[in-house]
Amino acid sequence: MATAQIKSWEDPLPSGPVKDDYQPGPDSLPQEGVPQGEVFGFEFSDSKIFPGTVNNISVYVPDQYTGEKPACVYVGLDGLGYNAVHVFNNLIHKKEMPVVIGIGIAPGFVPSANGENPRFNRSFEFDGISDAFCRFLIDEIFPEVEKHKTAKGLEIKLSDDPNDRCCGGGSTGGIGSFSLAWQRPDQFRRVFSGIGTYVCMRGGDQYSVLVRKTEPKPIRIFMQDGHHDQCMGDIGDWWMENVTLKRALEYTGYDVQWVWGTGIHSGNHGTQVFPDAMRALWRDYPAPVVAMPNPNFSPFYNEIIQPDSTWTETGSAIKNPTAIFPALDNTVYCVDAETSALWKFVGDAEAENVLELPDVSEITSGVCSADGTIYLAGSFGLHKINPSTKENARLAEDLSLSDLTISNNGNIYATDATTGTLWLIKQDGTREQMAQGLAAPVGIGITPDLQWLVVMESESHFGSSFKIENDGKASLGQRFYWFHVPDFYDGLGSGRCTFDTDGRLYAATRMGVAALDRNGRTRLIMPSPLHGGQAAVDDLCFGGSDGKSLFILTEGRIFKRTLKTEGAPNFTPPKKLPPWGAG
Repeated sequence: MATAQIKSWEDPLPSGPVKDDYQPGPDSLPQEGVPQGEVFGFEFSDSKIFPGTVNNISVYVPDQYTGEKPACVYVGLDGLGYNAVHVFNNLIHKKEMPVVIGIGIAPGFVPSANGENPRFNRSFEFDGISDAFCRFLIDEIFPEVEKHKTAKGLEIKLSDDPNDRCCGGGSTGGIGSFSLAWQRPDQFRRVFSGIGTYVCMRGGDQYSVLVRKTEPKPIRIFMQDGHHDQCMGDIGDWWMENVTLKRALEYTGYDVQWVWGTGIHSGNHGTQVFPDAMRALWRDYPAPVVAMPNPNFSPFYNEIIQPDSTWTETGSAIKNPTAIFPALDNTVYCVDAETSALWKFVGDAEAENVLELPDVSEITSGVCSADGTIYLAGSFGLHKINPSTKENARLAEDLSLSDLTISNNGNIYATDATTGTLWLIKQDGTREQMAQGLAAPVGIGITPDLQWLVVMESESHFGSSFKIENDGKASLGQRFYWFHVPDFYDGLGSGRCTFDTDGRLYAATRMGVAALDRNGRTRLIMPSPLHGGQAAVDDLCFGGSDGKSLFILTEGRIFKRTLKTEGAPNFTPPKKLPPWGAG
């Protein structure tokens, strides 16, 4: 009989012939004197997230459950496999894991009109790398489970604390379990992944890259695979992708344990190690699972992130913010649609109302010039406002503008997402098209040395770089900046952007704040603090007392965070950047 052993990275990887005769141990079998939980099931076919889909649900309730408080939760993809019911009975009895209600989810299917050839949704639900399946569980399945009562007549109460939630599965269920926690760490934080399908089914091969680039999340993972796992030529190598993901997790600093064996693509080994996986995942409970970044995992992370700084909400008096932008002396302006006013953050203080605004519902963006003049963009073209005298003038009234920036010399560069146009607008009111045919250009910025113009094409995963000629014109545009884009979207998002004094680009995207190097490569992703990072970041800028606070606008709320780097607003004199190479 093959023996499971938790490996350390220094140990040699398994080798030799196929050996898949793994047998379950005593913790995976019924034991005399151990209280037995109950299992019941039901069918669910009323999903709004997966319309028309039928899923069979099984629910395990341990004998120790009293109904006095919400219980911890384990979600099993493809049902309660791995002899989970026996394992839970035994480990809960020995107090090696908390009282856990298990919910097994059979993959869904959509019946056809004639009852033949249904649409099987297993890969769609489990392999997809979005938060759709998590929303399906939280918004639809969990409330349905709580409508039932136990055989003892107890109400079922499921904890909503992510620290109390675990999930697991094998193959496509393995990656599906990882996705639950990765996409929504505000909902799940403990993962068992057996023979996980981290191959190119529906983008799962991206996870090992995203793990390395994304600010670490509070997740604990236990992985199992065998080096004779399947290799499908058109999809990928299961074994190598599991090792690659494990290395990425370990390198980044995640709490990850793993067991490698000599087996094939089967559940035998996973069933044998499942009790050890549960012990490892629930160890030291109820101590919370926390993010543990490896301080050496990423040069960008080390150069940017203050270890003790997190996102904090600010601007509580601002009810409907639509744009934020930097002003003189590290202050930050915010457009508030509800109060029809411009608000101002000075230093680290809360915002104050400083100016009534015209056409506030049509304002898309704003910028401040070197002399303090404010320019607001929108469907009206441009508003030019002197904040001291309140004088207001209009420019380019026949244009509809999405975003703008202004150079130290007063040249305005603006985008029109509807027509795909980049404009140069000079102080005398003359203007000229610099580029056409861009994919919904929104975000726009100027490098700190004032040599290059950046235009984000929101309906693509690119940002274009343009050379700024001596006469102010933009030329030689090319899709230079490359972004990660979440599943179910075709574009990066608004792309509103800013730079720090070392020339790094920060862009507001659907993945969060993307930090890119001077060669156009995404090097770090800082997710939004909302919905486990699922909320898009719509706008951003630097400010604060020392210019090192990054302000973001996400889902109509403003957050800020202190970084190690200082912002380089568009209106400052050109800065000499540190040496850089081809890379």
